[in-house]
Amino acid sequence: MVQKRRTFDTHFKLQVVQMIKDQGLSVGQVCRDMDLGETAVRRWLAQYAAEQLGRRGIGKPLTAEQQRIRQLEAENRQLKQDNELLKKASAFFARELK
Repeated sequence: MVQKRRTFDTHFKLQVVQMIKDQGLSVGQVCRDMDLGETAVRRWLAQYAAEQLGRRGIGKPLTAEQQRIRQLEAENRQLKQDNELLKKASAFFARELK
């Protein structure tokens, strides 16, 4: 029998991390109580720690601040690409008018 891979939303992950950080519970205890894999929870802890230091962690961001930063970075990349396209188009049309 094959187990289906479970997915968790960022709110749930953040709650688990805060249980460990704020309440001082051990990773093993939280994993047993909530039927979670230790590897995943440790990854969430590493992600959270990286975000608290202002670094970009692996995977989807957990905190709202990091989610907003990633959204703005993606928007910035798109705007730069649009700007480059407009520069090339204006240069093309300027040559055509000569």
